Order: sequence, then structure tokens, then C-alpha cells
Amino acid sequence: MDKEATEKTTLRNKSIGTKVSEEEYAALEKLAEARGLTLGEWFRELVLAELIAHPAEQVILAEVLALRMLYLNTVQILGRGRELTTEDLKKLIERVDREKQAMAREQLAGKDGPEPDRSPKK
Repeated sequence: MDKEATEKTTLRNKSIGTKVSEEEYAALEKLAEARGLTLGEWFRELVLAELIAHPAEQVILAEVLALRMLYLNTVQILGRGRELTTEDLKKLIERVDREKQAMAREQLAGKDGPEPDRSPKK
């Protein structure tokens, strides 16, 4: 089933409204028309798009989480008085790179679960 057919079969029985000035309305209407949509269709697309994580946000969050994992694991190793070898660091970076996207998706989806094991694996 294509997108248009799916949209027509989806029951939409709730509405959301807002007030804007005449100038704002005209500008919004112009933007919608430029996209070949009615103002209502365009507004619905914009609002519903916010339910989905934006790719840029996921990438940024994944990198921040990766840095956090690297920092915490490094501090943990050094805090125990152990030496952090180049090989250990390389393995840690590889593991973080494997796990960061899944962690970002979970965070953006709001999943609260047990913290993943971030201790260095040997």
C-alpha cells in the first residue's frame, strides 16, 4: 500500500489548533503551496516529523555517548591503577564505535533499561 492510500485509510479524529497573525498565516500558506500541499497537510507533516528522531540529532548523540563511554572506561581503568595500552584503547574504541548508534537510538526512543556493560573487555 502506498503512502497516499495509507493516509486515506488512517482514521484521524483528533485535531490540534493554533492562532497566528494574518501575515504569519499568509507566509505559512505560501510555504505549504510551494510544496504542493494544503496548509493542514503541510502542518501535519511538520508536526508528525517531530515524532521521529532527526538523523543529525542521532549522529550527534551517538558521538557524545561514544565520548562519554571512552572517558568513563578510561577513567575506570586508570583509577584502578592499571596501564591503558594502545591495544586496550584500540579495542575500546572499536567496541564504542559498534555500540554508539544503538545506544543513541535507545536514548532517542526514551527506552529506560539496564545500563549496558561499558567495562573494557579483554
